Amino acid sequence: MDTAFDASLALSLLIVFLAAIVRGFSGFGFSLLAISALSLLYPPQQIFPPIFLMEIVASLHLLPSVWRHIHWRSMAPLLAGALIGTPVGVWFLSTLPAPPLQIALGLFVLLSVSLMAAGYSFRGMPGPAMTVSAGLAAGIANGAFGIGGPPVILFYFASPAGAAAGRASLVMFFLALDVIGLGFMSGMADLVGRETLVRAALYLPALIAGIWVGGHAFRKTDEAKFRRAILALLAVLALLIIAKAVAAL
Repeated sequence: MDTAFDASLALSLLIVFLAAIVRGFSGFGFSLLAISALSLLYPPQQIFPPIFLMEIVASLHLLPSVWRHIHWRSMAPLLAGALIGTPVGVWFLSTLPAPPLQIALGLFVLLSVSLMAAGYSFRGMPGPAMTVSAGLAAGIANGAFGIGGPPVILFYFASPAGAAAGRASLVMFFLALDVIGLGFMSGMADLVGRETLVRAALYLPALIAGIWVGGHAFRKTDEAKFRRAILALLAVLALLIIAKAVAAL
């Protein structure tokens, strides 16, 4: 990796900063935004591992403040599904060329945006089978696309667990999911190395600054309007990713 401060690096830092603002504000969305945008600049294999490292840092920072709200009963089946699904996703990541993977990423983001915008809800907490399935989908998506959040975000925010429990449980789940993802990426695909650490170190200040801004400057922002804007941005990024990948075929 050329660490010279070129235009691509400057744009990458801006992307990480803006995505971190969303994470600081909403408690999720960093990977989805950062990877969707960074995939326009770099192959997925180069950006997933450092984004995972930064997600782990962000989750460790938030974990003490949300620990008592975590919905522990759902955590074990979700993580069981993720352990099964992650190596399947990593296999796709390590064997497919970049353009088809980016097309799949774009389609996955569009599908996730559609489901989030639809606002499905459950009458009660889902049973073990559905909970394991949500974890399985998150594991496959995290291993293949680096964005395992949408299935579990939908799972919690469509359930009666409550906003505090949903947000806290997502922080815990993302921490575990990204540790699992990094382990399989290192063991199965040899994608974690010096370049991963260099990229993560370069992006880390932008991550910290963005989380701080998101946590302080957006307390009075209309959350519903902000999240609608994020969904619209994700849809545009997904279409750009698909167009770029199709042109490279």
